[in-house]
Amino acid sequence: MDFLPGARSSYRISAFSSLEASNAIEGIRTTNERLAKLMSDKTTPRNRDEKEILGYRHALAMIHESFECIPIRPNYILQLHGELCRYADLSYGGKFKSTPNEIDATLPDGTRQVIFEPLQPYETPMAVESLCEQYEKAIGQYGIDPLLVIPVFIHDFLCIHPFSDGNGRMSRLLTTLLLYKSGFVVGKYISLEKKISDTKDDYYDALSDSSLGWHDGNNDDTPFVKYLLSTVLAACRDFEERVEIVSAKLPAKEAVRAAIKKKIGKFGKADIMELCPDLSTSSIEIALRALVEEGFIERRGGGRSTFYVRKD
Repeated sequence: MDFLPGARSSYRISAFSSLEASNAIEGIRTTNERLAKLMSDKTTPRNRDEKEILGYRHALAMIHESFECIPIRPNYILQLHGELCRYADLSYGGKFKSTPNEIDATLPDGTRQVIFEPLQPYETPMAVESLCEQYEKAIGQYGIDPLLVIPVFIHDFLCIHPFSDGNGRMSRLLTTLLLYKSGFVVGKYISLEKKISDTKDDYYDALSDSSLGWHDGNNDDTPFVKYLLSTVLAACRDFEERVEIVSAKLPAKEAVRAAIKKKIGKFGKADIMELCPDLSTSSIEIALRALVEEGFIERRGGGRSTFYVRKD
């Protein structure tokens, strides 16, 4: 399955981006240095955020290694949530919510507004059971294309909002799991979570639009289906570009130049690392400095906010 040159390093880069992006969407952050150490088991978590990041890493690795043996059933979803929460030692890890939760937004004036009310706790177990059953019927009995069924499953999961915390991260883990089980393994090489993070406003808009009338069964899943399919398509295109660059076996500087030519607008070092998984971080940094000096690109910002733009 790992047919891409540099596949293992490619997965590490994708997993790093996924850890950073999926948790950042929920406001869970640490430094890149700390994240790299957590990824390689060279440190222990210092705080709640790092414990939750470590839980996501563990759950994502489990999906990557064992997706074929993880059925889409409520008890497995509960176990996956338990793995997500295992390092944070949360009492509600691996359990459906016991109190009502709601999805709200912060308005410009700082006040919070409820934008969606998920199902009540007593409704949740049966709803998740039904969701899994309908998914299996759609895929197996009715033969509906998985790329149409998966976004609907994820959208319904988010509307149910079955857990006290971690619903967004669970939805992204389940997206990866469902895609893998249907043969779409692009997430091994390109971070879907980063794609979602980069288009976060579109993600929330699509989710909101598809949720109108959900409780009455009158909602239209089309906006969220289109959004998720466009995300998967963008990842596939990045994968094709990566294959072209890696297969060319160019010197480091020229490989980075070729990767940059694929980018429109601003980009960061992490974007180039995804496209050039066979190059070390230091080689990419040296190449970027050389291309800045050459005048091919311009460096802007500083620290974690550093990004580049092409000057051609």
